Amino acid sequence: MKKISIICLLFFIGKTNLFAQSSGYRLTDSFHIAGPGGWDYIAVNKNKLYVSHGTLVNIIDKNNGDSLGEVPNTTGVHGIAFDNELNKGYTSNGRLNNVTVFDLNTNKILAQIPTGINPDAIFYEDYSKKIITCNGRSNSLSIIDPVTDRVVDTIALSGKPETAVSDGAGKVFVNIENRSAISEIDMKSLKVENTWSIAPGKSPSGLSIDRKTKRLFAGCENKMLVVLNAENGSVVSTPAIGEGCDGTAFDPALNYVYSSNGEGTLTIIKEISKDKYDVIENVPTKRGARTLAVDPLTHIVYLPTANFKPAVSGERRPPMVPGSFQVLVVKKK
Repeated sequence: MKKISIICLLFFIGKTNLFAQSSGYRLTDSFHIAGPGGWDYIAVNKNKLYVSHGTLVNIIDKNNGDSLGEVPNTTGVHGIAFDNELNKGYTSNGRLNNVTVFDLNTNKILAQIPTGINPDAIFYEDYSKKIITCNGRSNSLSIIDPVTDRVVDTIALSGKPETAVSDGAGKVFVNIENRSAISEIDMKSLKVENTWSIAPGKSPSGLSIDRKTKRLFAGCENKMLVVLNAENGSVVSTPAIGEGCDGTAFDPALNYVYSSNGEGTLTIIKEISKDKYDVIENVPTKRGARTLAVDPLTHIVYLPTANFKPAVSGERRPPMVPGSFQVLVVKKK
């Protein structure tokens, strides 16, 4: 009986290893970018990466990291958005309380648009064809018409907006970080229709969406990805993620949800069905790699970070090593 039990156990272990899941993603390269300053969001547009970097946006080739230019004078820049029909790019400048408009071909500055206080996340909303900023200190959204490059409306919120996404059919969803909630906005009326608690999730930061299944993916401070039904606000799943998430993304071709974690991991979650989600693996990245962009064409994940000096007691974050700013390249091997 003992021999049979041992044989069965070995067979079970073998089968477990045989069917162990792997995303195939691995850290394969890093693109080093000169200059001081912190960072926040990164964005992919066609063959270029746009990387927020302190007082400017670095533009690099997504294939090899070669410098292709920069957008200057964007102090406190958080995010970058694009209106490819009008050939314009937009940066949210948190310390200047404005948005910079630039030409996507020449990088020439076209306009500076005043917004709410501390514009953070920014994105192109394809239903209304507007640019939207999340104003972190004025608890509002600025709605920008890219034809006139003017703020045409402001939507008041119940708390601090962190990130927003669109379902492409007239609804925008916003993480309300300090209330651990998500607000639903109707882009026809420009009114908040619902604000849903995401408990047990806390302090949502990154937000992404599967438009097909109508599911929202909110990366939370308490190492949890909250999957929310975008039609009624119910929490349908809470898979575990790494610590320090500041960005999530969804790849509809692979049905993968990604969470970039400042601890130095990339959590990859498989959407099995609209209400079932399995963690595939936590791919090692580097400390500080807390935001991300996924190329929808190549499925490559890009994450900005730097090297850090030893932490000093009392400091919120350890100082970065000068000249070590970089973009990590994580792709399937």
